[in-house]
Amino acid sequence: MFKTLAKYAVVGGFNTLLHWVTFAAVYYSFSHDQMISNFAGFCVAVTFSFFANARWTFKSDHTAMRYFMYVGFMGVLALACGYMADKIGLNPVITLVTFSAISLFVGFIYSNYVVFREKQ
Repeated sequence: MFKTLAKYAVVGGFNTLLHWVTFAAVYYSFSHDQMISNFAGFCVAVTFSFFANARWTFKSDHTAMRYFMYVGFMGVLALACGYMADKIGLNPVITLVTFSAISLFVGFIYSNYVVFREKQ
């Protein structure tokens, strides 16, 4: 389990970089709306994350159904974090750090036990 979590964290590091760069580009260039910016960053990062984790971390098939399960769940999480940040006027950097931490742990649990679980 620790080795799997470590691999997931490495992919998560690259995923986080992609997310933050996309968030900043959208937020500062197009829209000062954190919900939209967080969701855009999420879309770019989650696609990379899904395929990298399927292949390297979990050594699992990357089917369309698994992709949509992962994207749907994590997308709701991204939108909810962005929405709450907008509602309480949270600084965008704090939003990114908070979402990154939440998504690392929640995403690992969901990926390990739901999306990429081995068939019994």
